[in-house]
Amino acid sequence: MKLETLIVYKSNEEIELIRDSSLLVGKTLAEVAKHLKPGVTTLYLDKIAEEFIRDNGSEPGFKGYRGFPATLCISINEQVVHGIPGDRIVNDGDIVSLDCGVIKNGYYGDSAFTIPVGNVDETKKFFIQKTEESLIKGIECAITGKRLGDIGYAIQSYVESFGYSVVRDLVGHGIGKDLHEDPNVLNYGRQGTGVKLHEGLVICIEPMINMGKNKVVHENDGWTVRTADRMPSAHFEHTVAIRKNKAELLTTFEYIKEVLNN
Repeated sequence: MKLETLIVYKSNEEIELIRDSSLLVGKTLAEVAKHLKPGVTTLYLDKIAEEFIRDNGSEPGFKGYRGFPATLCISINEQVVHGIPGDRIVNDGDIVSLDCGVIKNGYYGDSAFTIPVGNVDETKKFFIQKTEESLIKGIECAITGKRLGDIGYAIQSYVESFGYSVVRDLVGHGIGKDLHEDPNVLNYGRQGTGVKLHEGLVICIEPMINMGKNKVVHENDGWTVRTADRMPSAHFEHTVAIRKNKAELLTTFEYIKEVLNN
């Protein structure tokens, strides 16, 4: 069976429902960012996120998903993704990736953002900036007529030009009534290859970029993924609808950037 036949395309009405969920994800990340500072525990941040989502009449998208125990994935420094909130304290100089999912009216939204906390050196700040910019490069290719390989190539070629590497073991994904739908959205690839992009496809583009080598290892908790060389990793993610001339962002960083810039 061809992968294209497994893809669930969305109507405009469904895309609006995904947008509602996605906007709440953006607001949740901003709410967490208000409290992200040296000395707080990751579990404290997770409780803020869960309370905020439930207060807005929605459910955390990650909690209980395949057994994940928390609302947020909080990954610090060399942790790439899927860090489990707990008693770990955020320290000055850490870089913290927040990944959040929401389910509202039966549809998921999903987004991630990496934040430098306190006095972070310029090398790491530059690395975080370039990771976010690679997401923008990928989104620019998320239009009808392009292919998934074009998105991956745009991300990969951009970050590798700065000497960084793309994590190969983890990918973006389709999204809708399920958190992870077909197709897989790789952050590397060759132009003109892979599934052709059509209107109604909604995907999560999420570069996971390492400052060092691309090899990762899985921690004993069964969830947390970290870099093998313990160099920093950064992660940004948008939920995006494929359109004819310009990709349509369903998630937003507007709220979180407002908090961080104040």
